Amino acid sequence: MKIAFHGAARTVTGSKHIITLDNGKKILLDCGLFQGMGTDTDRLNETLGFDPGGITYMLLSHAHIDHTGLIPRLSKLGYQGPIYCTAATRDLTEVLLQDSAEIQNDDIKYENKKRHQQNLPPLEPLYTVDDALHVLKQLQPVDYNTWTRIDPDVEVLYTDAGHIIGSACVHIRITEKGVTRQLTFSGDVGRYGDLILKSPETFPQADFIVMESTYGSTLHEAAKPSDEALLRYIHETCISNKGKLIIPAFSVGRTQELLYVLNTAQLAGKLPAVDIFVDSPLSLETTEVVIRHPECFNDTLQQVLRTDTNPFDFPGLHYIRTVEASKQLNFRTAPCVIISASGMAEAGRVKHHIANNILNPQNMILLVGYCEPDSLGGRLMRGAKQVHIYGTRYDVNARIGSIRSMSAHGDYQDLGHWLAGQVPDKVQKLFLVHGEYEVQQIFREWLLKKGFKDIQIPAQHTEVDLG
Repeated sequence: MKIAFHGAARTVTGSKHIITLDNGKKILLDCGLFQGMGTDTDRLNETLGFDPGGITYMLLSHAHIDHTGLIPRLSKLGYQGPIYCTAATRDLTEVLLQDSAEIQNDDIKYENKKRHQQNLPPLEPLYTVDDALHVLKQLQPVDYNTWTRIDPDVEVLYTDAGHIIGSACVHIRITEKGVTRQLTFSGDVGRYGDLILKSPETFPQADFIVMESTYGSTLHEAAKPSDEALLRYIHETCISNKGKLIIPAFSVGRTQELLYVLNTAQLAGKLPAVDIFVDSPLSLETTEVVIRHPECFNDTLQQVLRTDTNPFDFPGLHYIRTVEASKQLNFRTAPCVIISASGMAEAGRVKHHIANNILNPQNMILLVGYCEPDSLGGRLMRGAKQVHIYGTRYDVNARIGSIRSMSAHGDYQDLGHWLAGQVPDKVQKLFLVHGEYEVQQIFREWLLKKGFKDIQIPAQHTEVDLG
């Protein structure tokens, strides 16, 4: 048995790993889009690094585009087999892949206008909306906490990862030559004590572990101070400075968490009287999916649902559905909060809102989660004095704020907690993926002190023999 790493290898996006069995069958773990990689992004997404037609099965951890975004291309290039996932992941993936296809179509139209002026041939998108719709029939939901046999020699168990709605850690029992071994793929591990979701679950002893490491060198602040910080930023920006608060937020997970915090504050009489706009049709669709899957909510939110049927809605909240309505926000002079995708500020309507508000020192851009260093959000977070948005240079006069504790990824203590049920001596190899290389090196040293012996940080397209 071998494993190869074709994405999220010494970087945080593009998750895709392949297990090759001794009999030649191949199991693909995730097939994500690279995002926020600067000029390398398009090149990385053009080539999968493996033959799609050679894949036998696919196992999907969760619906985020950096884990699902190349599935339509995978299918288009030859893979027509099953894609196993949880029911909530199936529903979210349907929404997110169509949105991804539409974004690519819009981006390619913009790029082709420039190429036409330069007498260059037009480019094609990675996939179309039809391609995204075609792949949906391949998604096959499985239950949490039930071993499912997908092959005479392979069983799969999904346990709750607590990252986003439907997210799972994937455990694979493989029998070869009469010997059964387990490989565990963490997907993305959430936080313990999340405001909305259940905590990550314990799992059976693994022989091999492929583990995310996004915040492997970071200790998050407690969730409660992040609630207070959000209200403080709203008061300072909208009440004291009479400005606009622009919050880039992923449509899945982060937007719902923000709305839940604001709903709680409104019920407690703590939310200032300002209009709050969610300028993302995708956020509306994904929030509807989240509401359809209360089985993923933690006990606290289950209690809330007994008296509040929609904990993501409150007076003063407005969803912006049309492009024209989004543009009208640019002419609004009254203070307000605008929550818009994407979270790294690399695509979507939020880039336009940042461009239209970044020159005004009364305004603030509040970053509430991880940003790839080369993304627009990453550059702002690092304190850039000037940024380029759609080819135009802007001085960064608006204030830049950050609430890192709102991440859906666990910090190194959460990751350690997730591993706590494992006997280190029984884990033959532990691979760190989905992290920046410098962070992974720090996390590796921390794990060695915890007793894990063989910890590897694979590079892109590395293949390792598991014996």
